[in-house]
Amino acid sequence: MKDVFCRIVEGELPSSKVYEDDEVVAILDVSPVAKGHCLVIPKAHYQDFLSVPKDLLHKVMDVAQRIGQAEIAVLGAKGINILTNVGEMAGQSVPHFHVHVIPRYVRGEGGFQLEMKAMDSSTLNLPALAKDISQGLK
Repeated sequence: MKDVFCRIVEGELPSSKVYEDDEVVAILDVSPVAKGHCLVIPKAHYQDFLSVPKDLLHKVMDVAQRIGQAEIAVLGAKGINILTNVGEMAGQSVPHFHVHVIPRYVRGEGGFQLEMKAMDSSTLNLPALAKDISQGLK
């Protein structure tokens, strides 16, 4: 079964397109957390951020940057969140790589709260952890 973004790319479902080229489409989110909340989606199906080829990832991020610039210039946004989720545990609800471009306006007016709480790093061996991650880089 095709995911919702594959169906949008193939024209099976309607969308409000903000941008489109041969490889990427950007649409308004149908469940926005702020006015102008966009999704930048590669037309080819990739599960998530970790699986998309680098050249296509760069293209998606270029489009996300351009949309963010337009939202500040045209919508009067005071800031932009660029967000992608990898896996259900991280909040990925559609198994198709996409980037959220979320304009931010005045605090307390819609939007979402991304709350990160620092853990007690005294229980971690940071040099060993850094070494482990470095060794896993491809």
